[in-house]
Amino acid sequence: MASLKDFYVSDVAPALMKKFNYKSVMQIPKLDKVVINVGAGEAKDNAKVIDAIMTDLAAITGQKPVVCRAKKSVANFKLREGMPIGVKVTLRGDRMYEFVNKLFNVAFPRVRDFRGISANSFDGKGNYSTGIKEQLIFPEIEYDKIDKVRGMDINFITTAQTDEEARELLSLMGAPFIK
Repeated sequence: MASLKDFYVSDVAPALMKKFNYKSVMQIPKLDKVVINVGAGEAKDNAKVIDAIMTDLAAITGQKPVVCRAKKSVANFKLREGMPIGVKVTLRGDRMYEFVNKLFNVAFPRVRDFRGISANSFDGKGNYSTGIKEQLIFPEIEYDKIDKVRGMDINFITTAQTDEEARELLSLMGAPFIK
């Protein structure tokens, strides 16, 4: 099977070049990185939560996650500086394209009553963010082995200058936007 990167070079890039009338191939927007983040507020009470999330995220992405720690102490949340509060993975290159392909073609279709992802979650600079409610939609996660259903935030960072360019890039790559 050809990789999504090859698909980008052969199909997506020429289509973008034609639609937006770029003068140089270097102007064509591309996917720079994908950041997957899982926030774990309950980690302040139970340290094993972070290990469970790291195991799930490593299975989904094929890369070791990084623990995110609190930058400030917040008394109302019983949070002290340096406490682990989440886990994230930054994907680039082939792993990024594999994850995007798996997300668009395998995971999203497994969501119950899935009609597509919102086309309004762009930040104004060509980056897109979406979230999922449960990690069970990924084929690597076994239902019997998870301790709790957790969601995650997925951010697509592109080199596009506008939201329109980024939307076109992601839809050509297979993003199932709501019509």
